[in-house]
Amino acid sequence: MAEKAKPQQQQRFAFSLPVTVVVSSIIYIYISTIFVFIDRWFGLFSSPGIANAVVFTAIASMCIFSYRTAISTDPGRVPSTYTPDIEDNQTPMHEIKRKGGDLRYCQKCSHYKPPRAHHCRVCKRCVLRMDHHCIWINNCVGHANYKIFFIFVMYAVVACIYSMVLLVGSLTYDGLSDEEKNGGSFRTVYVVSGILLVPLSIALCVLIGWHIYLILHNNTTIEYYEGVRALWLQEKGGSIYKHPYDLGPYENLTSVLGPNILSWLWPTANHIGSGLRFRTVYDLSKAPSTSK
Repeated sequence: MAEKAKPQQQQRFAFSLPVTVVVSSIIYIYISTIFVFIDRWFGLFSSPGIANAVVFTAIASMCIFSYRTAISTDPGRVPSTYTPDIEDNQTPMHEIKRKGGDLRYCQKCSHYKPPRAHHCRVCKRCVLRMDHHCIWINNCVGHANYKIFFIFVMYAVVACIYSMVLLVGSLTYDGLSDEEKNGGSFRTVYVVSGILLVPLSIALCVLIGWHIYLILHNNTTIEYYEGVRALWLQEKGGSIYKHPYDLGPYENLTSVLGPNILSWLWPTANHIGSGLRFRTVYDLSKAPSTSK
């Protein structure tokens, strides 16, 4: 049987300019939202002001916690002694090289690659169920931290849209009529916040939409582009290509977010298994025959 993956390790923190930019942006948006947008619209110590401040703080806190966890969680290491067992009946499918048909072997790491694993040039090692390397978390997004990354992006989308609503609302309610009295002190805050929030909200909405699509099809970014090529080749040969890990929307969703719906919004991934083997459509087709 295939060796089980080692317990997930924590990444060591190292200085990263993109991470610094993200953290600085989060801090700026939080301060401007609480002390400018909410204060000027509702009054920070009014009942609506306190309620909005508490809700936004909770969302921002989850965003920061998820972000830190995504950075610090190792995406998944391939055991150095991993060897695929081609005689294992529990593993009906093995991924092979495009050319030659041999089992996938990483020449740089000097070990076999489990299904869905890929070598990251930046991290200089193979990553289990690798999706992509993200400079904004200074880490790979892979088997062990994919859900955490997704949850971070989701909270970031909610926080940005919430902040945008408060920005527009405070402008609509109060306008910039008091700017002359305040010496234009808030004008810069509104301009900088708008420059940050508008493109950030659009980019994050596109990103979350993309990953929702991937999750519902049990795809990774790498597999999607490999699948496009495989689809073209299969159709050229007169066959129909089906992604082998696509188990159906609900099964795909629970495989990433977990079987317990109460834990879907929490940045943990205790349900994911070793990352050395994944259920496939072949398992589903085999199930009826084995249950007889």
